[in-house]
Amino acid sequence: MADHSDPSAKFELLQSDDFAQYLLRAPREIAFVLRQLAAHRCMITAYIDDSPRFMMSSVLSVSEDDHQLVLDVSRDETLNASVAVARQLLCVTQLEKVKIQFSISQFHFDRSGKHPALIAQAPQTLLRLQRREYYRLTAPVSHSLICRIQAPEDKQMIDARVVDISGGGVAVLVPPKGLDFSADKQYRNCRLDLPEFGPVTATLRVRNIFRITNPNGTEALRAGCQFEELPTAMANAIQRYILRVERDRKARDMG
Repeated sequence: MADHSDPSAKFELLQSDDFAQYLLRAPREIAFVLRQLAAHRCMITAYIDDSPRFMMSSVLSVSEDDHQLVLDVSRDETLNASVAVARQLLCVTQLEKVKIQFSISQFHFDRSGKHPALIAQAPQTLLRLQRREYYRLTAPVSHSLICRIQAPEDKQMIDARVVDISGGGVAVLVPPKGLDFSADKQYRNCRLDLPEFGPVTATLRVRNIFRITNPNGTEALRAGCQFEELPTAMANAIQRYILRVERDRKARDMG
Protein backbone atom coordinates (compact mmCIF):
# COMPACT_ATOMS: atom_id res chain seq x y z
CA MET A 1 0.00 0.00 0.00
CA ALA A 2 1.06 3.61 -0.53
CA ASP A 3 2.55 5.44 2.42
CA HIS A 4 3.44 9.02 3.24
CA SER A 5 6.43 10.60 1.52
CA ASP A 6 7.60 14.01 0.38
CA PRO A 7 4.86 15.63 -1.72
CA SER A 8 5.36 16.89 -5.26
CA ALA A 9 4.64 20.41 -6.39
CA LYS A 10 1.38 21.08 -8.24
CA PHE A 11 1.47 22.87 -11.56
CA GLU A 12 -1.16 24.50 -13.77
CA LEU A 13 -0.68 25.45 -17.41
CA LEU A 14 -2.04 29.00 -17.66
CA GLN A 15 -0.90 29.99 -21.15
CA SER A 16 0.92 28.30 -24.00
CA ASP A 17 1.54 28.89 -27.67
CA ASP A 18 0.82 25.18 -28.21
CA PHE A 19 -1.48 23.52 -25.66
CA ALA A 20 -1.38 20.26 -27.64
CA GLN A 21 2.28 19.95 -26.75
CA TYR A 22 1.34 19.47 -23.10
CA LEU A 23 -2.26 18.27 -22.89
CA LEU A 24 -3.33 14.78 -23.91
CA ARG A 25 -7.06 14.37 -24.66
CA ALA A 26 -7.32 11.07 -26.57
CA PRO A 27 -8.41 8.26 -24.18
CA ARG A 28 -5.99 5.78 -25.75
CA GLU A 29 -3.02 8.14 -25.30
CA ILE A 30 -4.00 8.89 -21.70
CA ALA A 31 -4.40 5.19 -20.94
CA PHE A 32 -0.97 4.49 -22.42
CA VAL A 33 0.66 7.00 -20.04
CA LEU A 34 -1.29 5.60 -17.07
CA ARG A 35 -0.11 2.08 -17.93
CA GLN A 36 3.44 3.36 -18.09
CA LEU A 37 3.01 4.80 -14.60
CA ALA A 38 1.80 1.41 -13.39
CA ALA A 39 4.62 -0.47 -15.10
CA HIS A 40 7.26 1.79 -13.56
CA ARG A 41 5.51 1.85 -10.16
CA CYS A 42 5.68 5.64 -10.08
CA MET A 43 4.69 7.23 -6.79
CA ILE A 44 1.84 9.73 -7.07
CA THR A 45 1.06 12.66 -4.81
CA ALA A 46 -2.76 12.81 -4.75
CA TYR A 47 -3.91 16.17 -3.36
CA ILE A 48 -7.34 16.13 -1.72
CA ASP A 49 -9.58 18.81 -3.26
CA ASP A 50 -7.90 22.23 -3.04
CA SER A 51 -6.23 21.56 0.29
CA PRO A 52 -2.53 20.90 0.97
CA ARG A 53 -3.48 17.45 2.32
CA PHE A 54 -2.36 14.58 0.15
CA MET A 55 -2.22 10.81 -0.11
CA MET A 56 0.74 8.96 -1.60
CA SER A 57 -0.53 6.47 -4.17
CA SER A 58 0.31 4.67 -7.41
CA VAL A 59 -1.53 3.36 -10.46
CA LEU A 60 -2.07 -0.38 -10.07
CA SER A 61 -3.86 -1.10 -13.36
CA VAL A 62 -5.95 0.32 -16.21
CA SER A 63 -9.01 -1.44 -17.63
CA GLU A 64 -8.86 -2.97 -21.10
CA ASP A 65 -11.37 -0.43 -22.43
CA ASP A 66 -9.20 2.47 -21.14
CA HIS A 67 -12.14 3.86 -19.11
CA GLN A 68 -11.10 2.97 -15.58
CA LEU A 69 -7.98 2.86 -13.42
CA VAL A 70 -7.16 1.33 -10.06
CA LEU A 71 -5.10 3.28 -7.54
CA ASP A 72 -3.39 2.24 -4.34
CA VAL A 73 -4.70 3.68 -1.05
CA SER A 74 -3.11 4.92 2.15
CA ARG A 75 -2.32 2.93 5.27
CA ASP A 76 -3.83 5.83 7.20
CA GLU A 77 -7.58 5.17 7.49
CA THR A 78 -8.22 8.75 8.60
CA LEU A 79 -6.68 9.94 5.35
CA ASN A 80 -8.69 7.38 3.38
CA ALA A 81 -11.85 8.72 5.03
CA SER A 82 -11.01 12.22 3.77
CA VAL A 83 -10.43 10.84 0.27
CA ALA A 84 -13.77 8.99 0.36
CA VAL A 85 -15.74 12.26 0.71
CA ALA A 86 -13.50 14.38 -1.55
CA ARG A 87 -14.81 15.93 -4.76
CA GLN A 88 -11.51 15.60 -6.61
CA LEU A 89 -8.00 14.22 -6.38
CA LEU A 90 -5.21 16.08 -8.18
CA CYS A 91 -2.54 13.51 -9.00
CA VAL A 92 1.05 14.63 -9.57
CA THR A 93 3.92 12.35 -10.51
CA GLN A 94 6.99 11.94 -12.68
CA LEU A 95 7.90 9.37 -15.33
CA GLU A 96 11.48 9.30 -16.58
CA LYS A 97 11.94 12.96 -15.59
CA VAL A 98 8.72 13.95 -17.39
CA LYS A 99 6.24 15.72 -15.11
CA ILE A 100 2.70 14.32 -15.28
CA GLN A 101 -0.50 15.60 -13.69
CA PHE A 102 -4.16 14.63 -13.95
CA SER A 103 -7.37 14.97 -11.94
CA ILE A 104 -9.96 12.36 -11.06
CA SER A 105 -13.42 13.29 -9.79
CA GLN A 106 -15.36 10.03 -10.06
CA PHE A 107 -13.96 7.38 -7.74
CA HIS A 108 -14.89 4.99 -4.95
CA PHE A 109 -13.18 2.55 -2.58
CA ASP A 110 -13.23 -1.16 -3.32
CA ARG A 111 -12.60 -3.35 -0.27
CA SER A 112 -13.71 -6.64 -1.81
CA GLY A 113 -10.21 -7.87 -2.58
CA LYS A 114 -7.25 -8.81 -0.43
CA HIS A 115 -6.07 -5.18 -0.40
CA PRO A 116 -8.31 -2.08 -0.54
CA ALA A 117 -8.07 -0.01 -3.73
CA LEU A 118 -9.47 3.17 -5.24
CA ILE A 119 -11.44 2.68 -8.46
CA ALA A 120 -11.62 5.79 -10.63
CA GLN A 121 -12.86 6.89 -14.01
CA ALA A 122 -9.93 7.69 -16.29
CA PRO A 123 -9.15 11.40 -16.55
CA GLN A 124 -10.39 13.29 -19.62
CA THR A 125 -7.15 15.23 -19.93
CA LEU A 126 -3.59 14.61 -18.81
CA LEU A 127 -0.92 17.27 -18.53
CA ARG A 128 2.56 16.13 -19.50
CA LEU A 129 5.70 18.24 -19.53
CA GLN A 130 7.83 16.45 -22.09
CA ARG A 131 11.59 16.32 -22.33
CA ARG A 132 12.95 19.49 -23.84
CA GLU A 133 14.48 19.57 -27.30
CA TYR A 134 17.65 20.99 -25.82
CA TYR A 135 19.87 19.76 -23.02
CA ARG A 136 18.45 21.34 -19.86
CA LEU A 137 20.04 22.36 -16.65
CA THR A 138 18.41 23.43 -13.42
CA ALA A 139 20.05 26.69 -12.39
CA PRO A 140 22.68 25.98 -9.72
CA VAL A 141 21.97 27.02 -6.14
CA SER A 142 25.60 28.03 -5.62
CA HIS A 143 24.85 31.35 -7.26
CA SER A 144 21.74 33.13 -8.45
CA LEU A 145 21.44 33.47 -12.21
CA ILE A 146 19.49 36.60 -13.16
CA CYS A 147 17.95 37.60 -16.48
CA ARG A 148 17.48 41.35 -16.93
CA ILE A 149 14.40 42.02 -19.06
CA GLN A 150 13.49 45.37 -20.53
CA ALA A 151 9.91 46.48 -19.89
CA PRO A 152 8.48 47.64 -23.26
CA GLU A 153 6.51 50.52 -21.72
CA ASP A 154 9.18 52.44 -19.83
CA LYS A 155 12.41 50.66 -20.92
CA GLN A 156 13.14 49.87 -17.28
CA MET A 157 15.32 46.79 -16.74
CA ILE A 158 13.65 44.28 -14.41
CA ASP A 159 15.40 41.32 -12.84
CA ALA A 160 13.88 37.83 -13.17
CA ARG A 161 15.45 34.79 -11.47
CA VAL A 162 16.43 32.02 -13.88
CA VAL A 163 15.27 28.54 -12.77
CA ASP A 164 16.22 26.63 -15.92
CA ILE A 165 18.58 27.27 -18.84
CA SER A 166 19.53 25.53 -22.08
CA GLY A 167 20.93 26.34 -25.47
CA GLY A 168 17.36 26.99 -26.61
CA GLY A 169 16.05 29.26 -23.90
CA VAL A 170 15.45 29.98 -20.24
CA ALA A 171 12.69 29.55 -17.70
CA VAL A 172 12.29 32.42 -15.26
CA LEU A 173 10.18 33.22 -12.24
CA VAL A 174 7.77 35.96 -13.32
CA PRO A 175 8.50 39.13 -11.31
CA PRO A 176 5.58 40.31 -9.13
CA LYS A 177 5.30 43.57 -11.05
CA GLY A 178 6.72 45.51 -13.96
CA LEU A 179 6.34 42.90 -16.71
CA ASP A 180 3.19 41.64 -18.40
CA PHE A 181 4.11 38.08 -19.37
CA SER A 182 1.85 36.35 -21.89
CA ALA A 183 2.34 33.56 -24.42
CA ASP A 184 4.11 34.63 -27.64
CA LYS A 185 5.15 38.00 -26.20
CA GLN A 186 8.62 39.10 -27.25
CA TYR A 187 11.23 40.89 -25.15
CA ARG A 188 14.29 42.34 -26.84
CA ASN A 189 17.71 43.19 -25.39
CA CYS A 190 17.44 40.77 -22.48
CA ARG A 191 20.72 40.25 -20.62
CA LEU A 192 22.12 37.20 -18.85
CA ASP A 193 25.33 37.56 -16.86
CA LEU A 194 26.98 34.14 -16.88
CA PRO A 195 29.62 33.79 -14.14
CA GLU A 196 33.09 33.48 -15.69
CA PHE A 197 31.65 33.75 -19.21
CA GLY A 198 30.35 37.30 -19.24
CA PRO A 199 27.09 38.83 -20.49
CA VAL A 200 24.75 37.33 -23.09
CA THR A 201 22.24 39.58 -24.84
CA ALA A 202 19.28 38.04 -26.66
CA THR A 203 15.64 38.34 -27.63
CA LEU A 204 13.24 36.18 -25.60
CA ARG A 205 9.84 34.96 -26.74
CA VAL A 206 7.44 33.61 -24.09
CA ARG A 207 6.23 30.11 -24.97
CA ASN A 208 4.33 29.04 -21.87
CA ILE A 209 3.39 30.10 -18.35
CA PHE A 210 2.81 27.71 -15.46
CA ARG A 211 1.55 28.33 -11.95
CA ILE A 212 3.61 26.24 -9.53
CA THR A 213 2.19 25.49 -6.09
CA ASN A 214 4.79 24.14 -3.69
CA PRO A 215 3.87 21.64 -0.97
CA ASN A 216 4.08 24.43 1.63
CA GLY A 217 1.37 26.37 -0.22
CA THR A 218 3.58 29.08 -1.75
CA GLU A 219 2.91 29.88 -5.41
CA ALA A 220 5.08 31.12 -8.24
CA LEU A 221 4.62 31.80 -11.94
CA ARG A 222 7.18 30.15 -14.20
CA ALA A 223 7.60 31.41 -17.77
CA GLY A 224 9.35 29.30 -20.39
CA CYS A 225 11.08 31.54 -22.94
CA GLN A 226 12.84 30.75 -26.20
CA PHE A 227 15.98 32.49 -27.44
CA GLU A 228 15.57 34.31 -30.75
CA GLU A 229 18.25 35.90 -32.92
CA LEU A 230 20.95 34.51 -30.63
CA PRO A 231 24.43 35.06 -32.12
CA THR A 232 26.58 31.98 -32.45
CA ALA A 233 29.22 33.30 -30.05
CA MET A 234 26.63 33.82 -27.31
CA ALA A 235 25.03 30.41 -27.92
CA ASN A 236 28.48 28.87 -27.52
CA ALA A 237 29.02 30.78 -24.27
CA ILE A 238 25.76 29.37 -22.87
CA GLN A 239 26.75 25.81 -23.81
CA ARG A 240 30.18 26.23 -22.19
CA TYR A 241 28.52 27.59 -19.05
CA ILE A 242 26.12 24.62 -18.91
CA LEU A 243 28.95 22.11 -19.38
CA ARG A 244 31.10 23.76 -16.69
CA VAL A 245 28.30 23.83 -14.12
CA GLU A 246 27.38 20.23 -14.87
CA ARG A 247 31.04 19.20 -14.55
CA ASP A 248 31.31 21.00 -11.19
CA ARG A 249 28.10 19.36 -10.00
CA LYS A 250 29.36 15.87 -10.86
CA ALA A 251 32.64 16.59 -9.08
CA ARG A 252 30.75 17.62 -5.92
CA ASP A 253 28.56 14.51 -6.11
CA MET A 254 31.63 12.31 -6.32
CA GLY A 255 33.12 14.03 -3.27
